[in-house]
Amino acid sequence: MSTNGSHSLLEVEDLVARYPVGRGVVGAVTRQPKLEVRAVDGVSFSLDRGEMLALVGESGCGKTSTAQSVLRLIETSGGSIRFDGQEISGLSTKELRPLRRRMQIVYQDPYESLDPRFRVGATIEEPLEVHKVGSRQERREAVKAALELAGLTPAELYIDRYPHELSGGQRQRVAIAATLVLGPELLVADEPVSMLDVSVRAGILSILDELRDKGLAVLMITHDLSTAAHYADRIAVMYLGRIVEEGPTREVIENPQHPYTRALLSVVPKRDPRERGTPQILRGETPNSIHIPPWCRFQPRCPMAIADCKTVDPELRRPAASTHPEHRAACIRV
Repeated sequence: MSTNGSHSLLEVEDLVARYPVGRGVVGAVTRQPKLEVRAVDGVSFSLDRGEMLALVGESGCGKTSTAQSVLRLIETSGGSIRFDGQEISGLSTKELRPLRRRMQIVYQDPYESLDPRFRVGATIEEPLEVHKVGSRQERREAVKAALELAGLTPAELYIDRYPHELSGGQRQRVAIAATLVLGPELLVADEPVSMLDVSVRAGILSILDELRDKGLAVLMITHDLSTAAHYADRIAVMYLGRIVEEGPTREVIENPQHPYTRALLSVVPKRDPRERGTPQILRGETPNSIHIPPWCRFQPRCPMAIADCKTVDPELRRPAASTHPEHRAACIRV
C-alpha cells in the first residue's frame, strides 16, 4: 500500500511462475512424474508512482521471470497482480491490450531488441500504430519528443538512421524512447546497462532516474548492488525464486540482515581503497530450482547455518537489529 493510504500502482502478492520440464520419450513411456522449474516461488512487493524498486540477485534467481510475470508476458501459476487497483492476473489477451500502453519493458540487449530492417523513426512509431494512436503527423511529433526525452538530441539527427549506425548506448536510448512514446506509467528495466560499456551506463541510468522524478514507476532488474544502491528507492534481494530481504535502499545497504545480502555486498568494490573488507565466497552450488528444499533454501550455502535451518522455511519479518518498519529479512538467525 502507498504511504498515503491509497493503493500502490503495482501490487504483487504470492506470485508463482513455473516452467514444465520435458520428460522425453523414455520418461513418458515409463510414466516418470512431471517436473517443474519453480522460477518464481511466492514473491510479494508493491511499487508506487515515482518510485524505483530494484530486484537484485545472481543469474537464475528469478528476477526476469518475475518481471515478465508482472507484465503478463508469461503465464503465472498462482498469486495476484494488481495494476492501479485492477486485478490483471486473470485477464485475457484482449482485455490486457488497453493496459499494454501503460506498462512497458526495456530489454537487456539493445543489439537484439531492435529490428535491423527498421529505421529509428519506424521503430519508435510502431507502438503508436499498433495501438492506433494519433494521425501520422502526430505520431511523427511523438517520436521526436520520445527521442528527445531519451537523450537523443536533436531528434532529426537519429530518426532516419538504422540500428547498425548507432552505438550500443544510442541503441538502448532508442529502445527506451520506443517504450516512452506511449506514455507508460510503469517501466520495467531488465538489466538495462549490463550489455553497455561502463562509460555510457551512467547516462542510461540517469534517464531512468529523471523519468522516476517525473512520476514514472520503475522496476529495475539488476545483479549489480552498487547500481541499485545509487539509484533505487527500495531494494528487494532475490534468491532461488523468492525475496529474502527487502527494505529502503539505505537500510539494506548499511544494515544488511540476510547472509545472502551480506555476501553480495562483500564483493562490491569500495570507493575508498583504504576500506578493505573480506569477500564472503559462498560455498557449494545453488540448489536445483526443480527440487527446492522445503526448509531454508539458502541453508546449503549459508555461513551462518544451524541445525534449525533444515527444519524451518523462514518468512520475511522485521529483524531485531533493524528499527525500520519496512525492513524485512527471511532468516531465523536475525
